[in-house]
Amino acid sequence: MLFDLSLYLVAGRPACRSGDLLSTVEAAIRGGVTIVQLRDPAADGRALVEDARALLAVLRPRGIPLIINDRIDVAIAAAADGVHLGQDDIRAFEAREIGGPDMILGLSVGSPAEFAASREDLDAVDYLGVGPYRVTSTKANAGAAIGAEGIAAVRALTSLPIVGIGGIEAEHAAPVIRTGVQGVAVVSAICGASDPEAAARVLAAEIASAR
Repeated sequence: MLFDLSLYLVAGRPACRSGDLLSTVEAAIRGGVTIVQLRDPAADGRALVEDARALLAVLRPRGIPLIINDRIDVAIAAAADGVHLGQDDIRAFEAREIGGPDMILGLSVGSPAEFAASREDLDAVDYLGVGPYRVTSTKANAGAAIGAEGIAAVRALTSLPIVGIGGIEAEHAAPVIRTGVQGVAVVSAICGASDPEAAARVLAAEIASAR
């Protein structure tokens, strides 16, 4: 499946200011979100599958992929479009064997050292999530902030598509895009906004103007 990393929304029920995951994501895609990841570490597998299926009913007719964070079992059960893996999750090449050739596979990389440690997995992945750009409260184990310089350092090591992530607000979108990455991933900048659609529009405009 083709995918556009430009404005990558990471969403889950706890992150949504309104408490309504579906309406938040619907508003965000009206504002320009191009890909969505479901991330809710506290939810059990059954709840994640239910949320994934509800999101797919909204996203698939619009051609917007749904990625599941960490849980390849949930991605397969819900027939989602892909899975995003962290450094401590199942190995990417193993996920590729399980999910098949058409599954969109992302991998988090926080530094050139993590990139080097992930070399065996790189042939299996479709894109990298690189960060955190800034200290973030939405992911407890996100690691130290690496800034634009850290993202650029990983960018220089690979031709794989990259999305910058971690504490990114609208004012940070342009510096991240100027490192040469394909997109920006956000959580609270959209999910925590009083108007997710408007917040997404601002981010999409910042990304477009930085290219």
